[in-house]
Amino acid sequence: MISSDQITGLILAGGRAQRMGGIDKGLIPFLGKPLIESAITRLKHQVGPMLINANRNITKYAIHSHPVIMDETPDFSGPLAGFSAGLKACNTPYMLTTPCDSPLLPKDLGSRLAAEMLRGDFELVYASSKEADGKVWAQPVFCLMRTNLNESLEAFLQKGDLKIDRWFKELKSSTVVFDDTQAFANVNTPEELKALEEAFV
Repeated sequence: MISSDQITGLILAGGRAQRMGGIDKGLIPFLGKPLIESAITRLKHQVGPMLINANRNITKYAIHSHPVIMDETPDFSGPLAGFSAGLKACNTPYMLTTPCDSPLLPKDLGSRLAAEMLRGDFELVYASSKEADGKVWAQPVFCLMRTNLNESLEAFLQKGDLKIDRWFKELKSSTVVFDDTQAFANVNTPEELKALEEAFV
């Protein structure tokens, strides 16, 4: 069994948010509070320590009392850059990642991914969602990984590749399918923000 205190939570807030006009998504008001607060609330009971990956507004993220770590590359290189920064700062055997803009993320995300990791002795397990029509979509930024993957990720990034699914294919990985598609809904437009607020209440 993997206990929650063996897992560091990493909230990814380092993106450019181009579809939201470049606004820092984690700080967008959601039901009157910064969006990242919902992610922290959902994640804090699933993990031990928590880290926030951000590349701007560092002091605003720091008020949440979790270490804020920046990408080592200065050009908003995507989630793998955040994963890399997180793995280097991680002091537990496992790291659970989630984006800052999915306020309905599953409350059993960590436990279900951890159960699958132990079942098949995997290096990384990510979430997938099942739509009403039966289609299954990978949700790769919601994943649990062993922290000894740091060297593998560094070697992958050194090749100049930033595609998350390509790195996963190099690993012994698996997925867990969640039936609640709303759990992975995120904020890319003002309309999506409004819809999520309505779903939350």
